[in-house]
Amino acid sequence: MTTQLDFARVPFAADLAGHGDRPAILTDNFTLTYRELADRVDALALRLGRQRRLVALAAANDVDSLVAYLAALAGGHPLILLPEDKPAALESLVAAYDPDVVLRSANGETLFEERRAGTRHELHPDLALLLSTSGSTGSPKLVRLSAANLQANAESIAEYLGIGPADRAATTLPMSYCYGLSVINSHLLRGAGLVLTGLSVVDPCFWELFRTREATAFAAVPYTFELLERVGFAEMDLPALRYVTQAGGRLAPERVRDYADLGHRKGWDLFVMYGQTEATARMAYLPPALAAEHPGAIGVPVPGGAFRIDPVPGLEHGELVYTGPNVMLGYAETPADLGAGRAVHELRTGDLARLHPAGVYEVVGRRSRFVKIVGLRVDLGQVERILADLGVQAASAGTDQGLVVAVEGSHDTQLLSKVLAQGIGLPRAALELHAVEHLPRLATGKVDYPAVLALGAQAASAPAPASAGAAAPDDVRRIFRDTFEREDIADSDTFVSLGGDSLSYVATSVRLEQLLGHLPADWHLTPVGDLEDRRNRKTGGKMRRFFAPLETSIVLRAVAIVLIVSTHVGLMKWPGMAHVLMAVAGYNFARFQLSGERLPRFRRQLTSLARVALPSMAFIGVAYLLTDKYTIANILLLNSIVGPEEVTTQWHFWFIEVLLYILLGMTALLAIPWVDRAERRFPLLFPLALTGLALLSRYDIVDPGIPHPSPTLWLFVLGWAMARARSMVQRCVVSLLAVLTVPGCFFGDTHRELTLLAGILLLTWLPTIPVPRGLQRLAVLLASASLYAYLVHWLVYPPLAATSPALAVAASLAAGIAYWALCTHVSGLVGRSRWGALRSRFRKPAPTDA
Repeated sequence: MTTQLDFARVPFAADLAGHGDRPAILTDNFTLTYRELADRVDALALRLGRQRRLVALAAANDVDSLVAYLAALAGGHPLILLPEDKPAALESLVAAYDPDVVLRSANGETLFEERRAGTRHELHPDLALLLSTSGSTGSPKLVRLSAANLQANAESIAEYLGIGPADRAATTLPMSYCYGLSVINSHLLRGAGLVLTGLSVVDPCFWELFRTREATAFAAVPYTFELLERVGFAEMDLPALRYVTQAGGRLAPERVRDYADLGHRKGWDLFVMYGQTEATARMAYLPPALAAEHPGAIGVPVPGGAFRIDPVPGLEHGELVYTGPNVMLGYAETPADLGAGRAVHELRTGDLARLHPAGVYEVVGRRSRFVKIVGLRVDLGQVERILADLGVQAASAGTDQGLVVAVEGSHDTQLLSKVLAQGIGLPRAALELHAVEHLPRLATGKVDYPAVLALGAQAASAPAPASAGAAAPDDVRRIFRDTFEREDIADSDTFVSLGGDSLSYVATSVRLEQLLGHLPADWHLTPVGDLEDRRNRKTGGKMRRFFAPLETSIVLRAVAIVLIVSTHVGLMKWPGMAHVLMAVAGYNFARFQLSGERLPRFRRQLTSLARVALPSMAFIGVAYLLTDKYTIANILLLNSIVGPEEVTTQWHFWFIEVLLYILLGMTALLAIPWVDRAERRFPLLFPLALTGLALLSRYDIVDPGIPHPSPTLWLFVLGWAMARARSMVQRCVVSLLAVLTVPGCFFGDTHRELTLLAGILLLTWLPTIPVPRGLQRLAVLLASASLYAYLVHWLVYPPLAATSPALAVAASLAAGIAYWALCTHVSGLVGRSRWGALRSRFRKPAPTDA
């Protein structure tokens, strides 16, 4: 057993008093100087004793936890550091390692649990800190860090960040997380201040504390930047802010560039950093001056460290290997490992990397994130990047049996599965996609990949939907009991009221979806009793045998194209449906074109424009050659701008032209960074403001310069607002706006105005409409081909209308479906050639396994 003081102390923890009366800790209601902090640390270190003992600390971002951490380091006691809010992890590690002392912070005091007077462990003289490698799961595998590791990494971080005594960092991350801990260590090393808080960046009180305590820095993980968007960080006045650091996972290059640009305008720097717990914290940083030019790079090694790239057989890029004084001693998996010395001299990061000619390193993948499925080597990181390019936030996990992907938001997982299977060359059967409200994350903000993988297991093990009357009446209640591990689930309880979080949301939603068949968007706010009623309604009722719910926008598109063609042919008269389609276009623009990062979103919007413009221009070009009804302006879709004011056949394609102008204008507008941020921060207010501006054209206050037809921009942005209206009050506001602005837009054509208003209200209030099952497929087909039918009917119906208007309508719709099928086939060929290059990257010959 270790009984002597033959060990190394951590200098920055032992020499706190040397910084005198400088402020060390600043909270919302008191300040602690370095001298006062040193006194508290010395007192607790004395209580821990002179004999080295193994200490476990459940730490929060508070003074008592910080004092306990520093007391262990100053006294030379190896410390297992854990998050305070994960008692199961503490219990697991206490059982695995049997620490001599357990410290907890509670109600402003340190709970000191002395489990024995001395120690029963052999503790290596260099050992100072033990951190988990797996977030907060309580895994017995710990990283062994020495006093020299902690001191060296704190010194290198303080050097490249230029930390001085005047700096003050806000504690935005848990101190039990190596990144959050490195902020504390590097600032204490230089006699700087810590604005100590456990508040989230979404809490206004955090920013009030940040300003009043004149904080100069804060640390962020990628998820933090999503939260910053929500609170309007870009518009905040933070005069003392000197820099923001980012680590804890890859931040999208576009977002790096945006925040680097924001910092340049506001007078602060963005430091993108790279590290692992096994390197104490940091291994590389990207100098702020290079962030705009190389936003995807991890940068250069920290002072005192070095990189090399070792080849990996069968892979294009090599593995990044780090050496430096901050490399861990090794791992511990049992108490016997605590007496071991250095077992590691360099760190094989597991990341695949390349060295850019500019001298910065770029991580391009993860060696350990490759799985071999049906003989094909699949890069899980590349799966996520493919979906990111489509504007979809995703996390992928897998085994040799298959791939499991969680996608954030209400995306069409069937369509994404098809695209992804093409992109990576996997059979569809080997791929599972699960839509979740939020990606499951650890307390550090990193994606919880085991939870993603568990989605596949949950889906496989969940019972199939029961037949009528076969299931027990308390199935919903049992799911909630399993989730929250409590028996007292009342009818009035909801997922939120019971304390559900994003991780339990995923597991619960998967099971409920299996049980209910269809899960309402607000299920997490729906009482348990109402969910059970919904299930009972699902098992009964004959209506579902004959009717199928179909999304309202699909029904409106199908009905609209039939009525538009029928009106033009003369089979019936039902004007106004084209304007309904303009509102539907805005509605779908908001749902499908506004998710994801700005650059992938911009690409997706341009692709959407091309899918409207190219088939239109191709068909109108053919019509131009076959008839004398159209001009070059029609082919170029410019007739609404340069064509004649009087209504002629040249105005047949006004809807497509105006829709393209609007889509192009919205795409250009949202490409502006501050506009993009405004739309994300105010998802409903933004389209309502655009509606207000568009109404200037609707009421002829401003002339848009397009003589015909009457302005339709306000309908598009009103449809956008409909998609963003989630609550009852919001829907009422949008409905009232429609009721007030639709009347009079067609100069007294009441039938047309009522048609438009009815379409808007249906879209706002009814998510689905029951359709006879026999018509469901036809409705989907007509909705899909509506744009193409609108195009071709101008050539198809004239020869047939005199003979049979009904035949003319049917032929026009059939021709539209045929043209849609042709364009889809051509698009598929182009898509397959595009994905071919990607597939070839994954289908490199893999080494044969014995």
